[in-house]
Amino acid sequence: MPIAQDEIFGPVQTILKFKDLDEVTRRANPTLYVLAAGVFTGSVDTTNTLTRVLRVGTVWVNCYDVFDDAIPFGGYKMSGIGWEKGIYSLNAYLQVKAIITPLSNPAWL
Repeated sequence: MPIAQDEIFGPVQTILKFKDLDEVTRRANPTLYVLAAGVFTGSVDTTNTLTRVLRVGTVWVNCYDVFDDAIPFGGYKMSGIGWEKGIYSLNAYLQVKAIITPLSNPAWL
């Protein structure tokens, strides 16, 4: 079903029926565009299972489209442009450099 497998931009809500959590995993994980998923349930066990097995960048539980600048947001596979927000977003702008300098009188000794 293309609407569940392609990256759709716009006000679209897809609701799919499933028999068990294994079916959810089998249908969700093979897709190429896995930016985020929404899980609506009253079961803590279902929440724990799906947040572990879904290969997506963000899992919203009993909410959707909620963001916080301290929490990283990004997708897996073909989704997203890397990680945005949070400390992870800074990595795109940083480069590590090691500097070794022998000191004759270091301040910490």
